[in-house]
Amino acid sequence: MIIYLHGFDATSPGNYEKVLQLQFIDPDVRMVSYSTVYPRQDMSHLLKEVHRQITTSDDPAPLICGVGLGGYWSERIGYLCGIRQVMFNPNLFPEETMQGKIARPEEYVDIASKCVTEFRKKNARKCICILSVNDEVMDNSRTASELKEYYDIVWDEQQSHKFKDLSSHLQLIKAFKNAG
Repeated sequence: MIIYLHGFDATSPGNYEKVLQLQFIDPDVRMVSYSTVYPRQDMSHLLKEVHRQITTSDDPAPLICGVGLGGYWSERIGYLCGIRQVMFNPNLFPEETMQGKIARPEEYVDIASKCVTEFRKKNARKCICILSVNDEVMDNSRTASELKEYYDIVWDEQQSHKFKDLSSHLQLIKAFKNAG
């Protein structure tokens, strides 16, 4: 089973396309939707929903992945639920990047302060981060600097922030999922 978390643009048709692409790895791909506007409620909802999805599946190696804000949540929720994660262009600093887009971006700071101390050190090698060289939204060099000590970083030279085409990374994701 693969759980897919959309980014800030929850209604983009690209989300459905990504789900279809992920089905080449595993036919059981479940998209979990969340508001993107209320971080505290989103975290609570995602934890409950992802836990429910895991418990209703017999897959011994479920995987969670997401793009942008979905990548941010994939890392945290995946860690808390004990499953492997794949992040595409994760929005690691939503308290900065979500200014003017949501009512309370400071809630992300509160969420970070309540997370397990040094969770990335405890989560090391359980996540892959795929970053676009041509990301027009995020500073992926900053993201790579933040994550390189803990996770494998894969650079993509073709995709933009929304990462429309996952195909060149499907075999890597499949191998990572099956290694879990």
